[in-house]
Amino acid sequence: MIMNHNEFIAEVGYEDGDRLMHGSVINTRAVLHFEGGNIEELRQAFADTIALPEVVQGTRRGTENPSGALSLRITPQLRRRVAQKAARVGESINQFIVGCLEEVA
Repeated sequence: MIMNHNEFIAEVGYEDGDRLMHGSVINTRAVLHFEGGNIEELRQAFADTIALPEVVQGTRRGTENPSGALSLRITPQLRRRVAQKAARVGESINQFIVGCLEEVA
């Protein structure tokens, strides 16, 4: 499950043995975790976690790359296959990858 609060996004899960829901903020440079016994506790813990002064001062700034640039490491074989498919549809590798990501996001 995904939760949003302000510009922050968290993945949320549940462990039956723990009887707690837990979440991790996924769009910060820091590793931020929180937990709660019910959904309201979880939402409050999420809000409290991202409101911490060190989060506001450090990780909140620069959580997103304003240029939109994304660096990927892939095998030469995969790059070659992507380049071939992009050429078949008349697109650059970048255009082709962006199109693929838009389809699944």
